[in-house]
Amino acid sequence: MFHLRVIVPSGRTEAVLDVLRDQVGVAHVVLLRDVAVEPPGDVVEAAVAREAADEVVAALCRLDVDHVGGITLEAVDTVLSDAVDRAEAAAPGDGADAMVWEELLAKTGEEAKPSVTFQSFLTLACVLASVGVVTNSPVTIVGAMIVGPEFGPLAAIAVGLVRRRGDLLRRAGLALGVGFPLAMLVTAGVTMLAGFAGLFDRAAVLSAHQVDFVYQVGPYSLIVALLAGAAGMLAMTSAKSAALVGVFVSVTTVPAAGYAVVAAVLGEWDRCLGSVGQLVVNMIGIVLAAAAVLLLSRRRVGHDRPLPRG
Repeated sequence: MFHLRVIVPSGRTEAVLDVLRDQVGVAHVVLLRDVAVEPPGDVVEAAVAREAADEVVAALCRLDVDHVGGITLEAVDTVLSDAVDRAEAAAPGDGADAMVWEELLAKTGEEAKPSVTFQSFLTLACVLASVGVVTNSPVTIVGAMIVGPEFGPLAAIAVGLVRRRGDLLRRAGLALGVGFPLAMLVTAGVTMLAGFAGLFDRAAVLSAHQVDFVYQVGPYSLIVALLAGAAGMLAMTSAKSAALVGVFVSVTTVPAAGYAVVAAVLGEWDRCLGSVGQLVVNMIGIVLAAAAVLLLSRRRVGHDRPLPRG
């Protein structure tokens, strides 16, 4: 269930109310006259079933409310109301399966930002992966998988491809295209310093076999990436974020970047190229599977709004 708040100029309030009255899955419509200050106007609130939210938002956007006013959707975990129960029962489909495009666009748009926080997490994850490589520690490799934030931009690329959103594609491409090289450059510096300090032995690293899966590209590399990409997008569209942890542990993106750096520092170019190949295969597989999930599960294409700058 969502709590919907609409700020609308007074002259368009009746049209907004008509939309909410006509849409199934809407309950508890509230009108507050002349309470909005910036922009000036009225405030309309309602409870909207998740499975009806995409259609309601699309109808409001057709009234240009997103430009002359504002639309806010806020997830609500618990609502005790017979009217809400009837609205959810009347809405077609199941709330757990419903995709809210505006929510997904906002979420992926935010996670695809090439921010300092994103870069920091990606760099820390890459360094952590390199530590797992030189210490032959699969547990550390798994830790790097969980810390890595790269699924957000990859999911954003899938959404951008399906919705033909060039702004989203550019933002996510910039985050990955700058993020990974910069993280790998920092990791290379850390690895060289560790080598000079005698913190790891070249022979020991090359003879370690528990982390060989990182650079060994095979059919299952693509299969796992496809499965993880599908599971990740399902988790994002159904608001089951707990499943994302399993997705992070499944894909070999950050570990491959970390291994590529260590291999390059050691002059093991075959392993370096294998790791880069693993990274590319995983990224492509995730994007393809995530895009396929969106194509299969979308019900209708709603109103597209440009992403905020930043």
